[in-house]
Amino acid sequence: MPSHLLTVIALLPLLGVPALLLLRGDDHTWIRRIALVVSLAEFAISLFLLRGFDSVNPGYQFEEYYDWIARAGIHYHLGVDGISLFLVLLTTFLTPLAILCSWQAIHENVKGFFIALLVIETAMIGVFVSLDLLLFFFFWELTLIPMYFLIGIWGHGRRIYAAVKFILYTMFGSILMLVAILWLYNLAGTFDLPDIQAKLQTGMILLPARTELLLFGAFFLAFAIKVPLFPLHTWLPDAHTEAPTAGSVILAGVMLKLGTYGMLRFCLPLFPDAAHRMAPLIGVLAIIGIVYGAMVATVQTDLKRLVAYTSVSHLGFVVLGIFAFSTISIQGAIFQMLSHGISTGALFLGVGMLYDRRHTFEIKEYGGLVNPMPVLMSFFLFIALSSLALPPLNGFIGEFLILIGTFQNHHAWAAWAASGAVLSAIYLLWAYQRVGFGEVTVEKNRNLPDASGRERLILATMAVAIIFMGVASPLFTRRMQSSTDSLLQQMDRVQNASRRTATPELAGKQVGIELRQHQNASAKKISLRRVQP
Repeated sequence: MPSHLLTVIALLPLLGVPALLLLRGDDHTWIRRIALVVSLAEFAISLFLLRGFDSVNPGYQFEEYYDWIARAGIHYHLGVDGISLFLVLLTTFLTPLAILCSWQAIHENVKGFFIALLVIETAMIGVFVSLDLLLFFFFWELTLIPMYFLIGIWGHGRRIYAAVKFILYTMFGSILMLVAILWLYNLAGTFDLPDIQAKLQTGMILLPARTELLLFGAFFLAFAIKVPLFPLHTWLPDAHTEAPTAGSVILAGVMLKLGTYGMLRFCLPLFPDAAHRMAPLIGVLAIIGIVYGAMVATVQTDLKRLVAYTSVSHLGFVVLGIFAFSTISIQGAIFQMLSHGISTGALFLGVGMLYDRRHTFEIKEYGGLVNPMPVLMSFFLFIALSSLALPPLNGFIGEFLILIGTFQNHHAWAAWAASGAVLSAIYLLWAYQRVGFGEVTVEKNRNLPDASGRERLILATMAVAIIFMGVASPLFTRRMQSSTDSLLQQMDRVQNASRRTATPELAGKQVGIELRQHQNASAKKISLRRVQP
């Protein structure tokens, strides 16, 4: 496979930006077409990752390593493993659908809207493939700018309030994470994540318990805000409610996963002692989020806000699976990230299609829609069943693996979390009953058009993905296995190295041997990287 594949995938959407900027006049059709073609080409190229990915290899693959600012220890270092592979594919899969769902919904500043979608696609992929801390932080911050404009310019109602709230919350967490990144750089002399991990595992870097806890807290808070984990979730319902449909699809489908991905990529392997110390508190917060998000969703009168609170509940499962420290639960957490992106993204697509017809999210304004819109409401029911984790659809696989893996170590956690699955059936089916069944009480609803050909294509694509993920889940989990096992082994090695270094009489000759082995391996690795074609 070409060594520059990840660069092509990460930067290809940006090539569509100058093409859109060169277009003149008011012909919005070509703007939409170019954006769609670029996003489809991006998805097609990203599939080469599956073809060349070695599921047995637990390390980073398709690596690219170049000196960026060598004197400062900053490198252009990209790579994927079983944790990030499918998150990249999820991003490239959802972006064309977000463009299609906006085909007729956006009428003002159309060019700027589709440019924002392409830029945010590059930023999100950059987060998933960056292996240099400063490069990661660059892409992490880049995701905020287009989403801020998507909400603030093309949103609804209180869009400015929602956009400002979104940026303030996420920027606060980003500042703390930047401080932690600089702290790590001061200790390691590099921003390169694999090098930092190797130095921690061999004891070349010693993090005192207090320092490790502070660094873990800075990283974790930034990621918890992005998830968002209870009680840091209050920005999310406002952002979802006021965002355009495409913004909600991207936000729920991918952007929220940046937080849980960060926990897996940074919090666990870099700070395992602190992660274990904080796991009881984080587990409790995750369970509260699961139950609280489901209960608040149940009483919502705004359909889009109801779907927004489902994210708080479902992503609580993901955080719980991560901090159960089980191979099965972590695999379930990664799978749940993917299935949530598909199912909740599809729910927002369905809600957006209803809004395009009635221009309201109030549940009381609907009712009896199965009669005028049988196709659209049939798809909506199918997606709701996926979101409430009905076997054998995709939502069931992730939640089931999380509960099994959590039950192995924490029986009470699994028992409380299981109540969220019950509550999800209540709020989703009750919402569907109020929207789809019963008598048509609002006269405008009697003659609403059913799903168009474009909308049927979007919903059918999501339905196929839901079924495929549910039936062919081993195709996903098999590629995650080695990386999740390696993650837990890294945590053990860092903890062991920390204990040896903290106890001088036990350090002895073994640590010296490990240090020399690491230095020799690092020298060979860097030499090989620099002679790459």
